[in-house]
Amino acid sequence: MMSIINTSDVEITTFFLVGMPGLEYAHIWISIPICSMYIFAILGNCTILLVIKTEPSLHEPMYYFLSMLAMSDMDLGLCLSTLPTVLGIFWFDVREITIPACFTQLFFIHTLSLVESSVLLSMSIDRYVAICNPLRYSMVLTPARIIKMGLSSILRSALLILPLPFLLKRFQYCRSHVLAHAYCLHLEIMKLACSSITVNHIYGLFVVACTVGVDSLLIFLSYALILRTVLSIASRQERLQALNTCVSHICAVLLFYIPMIGLSLMHRFGEHLPRIVHLLMSYVYLLVPPLMNPIVYSMKTKQIRIRIAKKLEIVKSLKCFR
Repeated sequence: MMSIINTSDVEITTFFLVGMPGLEYAHIWISIPICSMYIFAILGNCTILLVIKTEPSLHEPMYYFLSMLAMSDMDLGLCLSTLPTVLGIFWFDVREITIPACFTQLFFIHTLSLVESSVLLSMSIDRYVAICNPLRYSMVLTPARIIKMGLSSILRSALLILPLPFLLKRFQYCRSHVLAHAYCLHLEIMKLACSSITVNHIYGLFVVACTVGVDSLLIFLSYALILRTVLSIASRQERLQALNTCVSHICAVLLFYIPMIGLSLMHRFGEHLPRIVHLLMSYVYLLVPPLMNPIVYSMKTKQIRIRIAKKLEIVKSLKCFR
């Protein structure tokens, strides 16, 4: 994917990442909360993965999907794919990124985001089967079917995002080569092109409609069916128990879709908003879901909470023994 892009009469091979424009003098201080969020997000998701892997009682469809969520975009995958450029800017003032590296980062960011959307849809299917058809739960969500759902999520996302780097590669960037973020996004790069970006706009909207649009619609439909089933249950306590199993997933859905939709709307219709608002929303989109998902699932899922507490007790007892 190596190419040379023309900016006016100057040939360039890099884009320039700004970070926080106008606040360069405070980058070290700004990096403290951002890096802390990175660290806690990575540790939290690794803890979830470790607990699920080491506890046989958690080897169930719901926790397999949770593992996929922890490894996807907005969690470990997206954190690790953006961490080098973000820390490079804030710690070492390394602002240049080569065009192939930028397009590669763009591919992983958008692919992993769509994977998470697919995983959230799979988790809603899991909740639908568990509540609406519990007797067939183990028959419907077999390990083989779960693996197929996970692989299809990755394949769908990768194939839909793969054309984006090639659509960007054909442009000449005569306006600027400066990106207003600490990482590469399709919407930001295509705005720098000096030729028509209509194809990119249309294809970008098509991808969003086919993935986030369809997934969110199906998630809404699954919860409509779940709510209908729950309301038909005679016992109030049983209704609350059934709904309580969905709280963590609902929180994860809101944490993912609200920042994504907000950032997308800002890029398309929020040109009048201050640049700092765009930047803050981009970091919310990047860091809040992977930071909060482990906390939400640890607090609202009794099995995980108990296992984490046991792990901590074992660690404490080993320290006392030493």
